Amino acid sequence: MNLTAQNTAVVLDSTADFPEAAERFPNWRMVPLYVRFGDESYRDYIELGPHEFYERLRTSPTTPATSQPTPGDFTATYTELAGYDRIFSIHIPESLSGTIQSARVAAEDFGDKVRAIDSGTASAAIAMLGFAVQRRLERGTTDEEVDALVQRFKENAGLLFTVDTLEFLQRGGRIGRAAKFAGQLLHVKPILTIEGGEVIPLKRVRGAAKAFAEFQQQFSDSTIDTERLRVGIAHADAPERAEQLRKMVAGERPKAQVEIVTTLGAVVGTHAGPGTVGFFWFMDDE
Repeated sequence: MNLTAQNTAVVLDSTADFPEAAERFPNWRMVPLYVRFGDESYRDYIELGPHEFYERLRTSPTTPATSQPTPGDFTATYTELAGYDRIFSIHIPESLSGTIQSARVAAEDFGDKVRAIDSGTASAAIAMLGFAVQRRLERGTTDEEVDALVQRFKENAGLLFTVDTLEFLQRGGRIGRAAKFAGQLLHVKPILTIEGGEVIPLKRVRGAAKAFAEFQQQFSDSTIDTERLRVGIAHADAPERAEQLRKMVAGERPKAQVEIVTTLGAVVGTHAGPGTVGFFWFMDDE
C-alpha cells in the first residue's frame, strides 16, 4: 500500500513534548499521559502545562507521580482517525512506561490498521522520528520503508542530556545504570543518554560549563555539517540552557536543521527534574 499524508495518521504520546502536533499536521494526534499531585490527576499538557507544572513542583509538599494513558484513551484517538487507512502510533520505550502496551491493547480492535512503534527514545526525539515519517508520507512511502527508518533511527540517532540532580530519575525508578552516579558530590553534572530504552551514564563532569563542553565535543565527533542533520532541543524550565545549546549547534553545524525546541512537559519533567537540558540528532537521507 502506498502511504501518504492523506491516508496515514501519526499518533504520539505526550512524552514527545510536542503538544502542537495536531495544529501543525492535520493527520497527527497526541494522547496525553497523566500526572498526579496527591489525589489530583491532570492530563499532561491538556490540563497542566509546563509553566504551571514547574511552579507547582517548586512549592508542593506532594511528590508528583505519573501514569500511562488507558487503552480507552488510545481507542478514542484511533476511532477519531477512522478515516485513515494506516496509523503509526509512536511512543516512549516500553522499559520506561506502559504507554505502548496500552496502545497495543487498543490497536487489537483495529485489525492491521494501527502499528504501535517503540521509539527507543524520549521527549523531542520521539517527535523527530515522527517528523521523519511525515516527510516520507508527504512524497509517498511504504510500511517497509518506515520499518527501515525506525530501525536506522534507533541505531544511529544521538541523544545527550544532563540533569541538575539524579533525585528525580531515582525517585521515579527510571534511573537505570545511571544509579552508579547517584550520591555524587554537589555540582557534579552527569552526562546521560538513552540506549535500549534505559538511561545510561556516559560521563560525569564538574559544573554546567564542562557539561556543555562535553556536549559540544561529542556532537562534533558524531556528526558532519549537512542539511540532512536534524536536531531537537528540550529543557525543563531552563530556556537559557536550551538557547545555549541552540547556539552551540549553529556554531558547530551551521547547515543542520533545528526542528524543535521544546519544554519538557509535566510527565517527563517529573522524572527528569527542573534544570534538565538535552538535545537529539539524526542524519536523515530524506
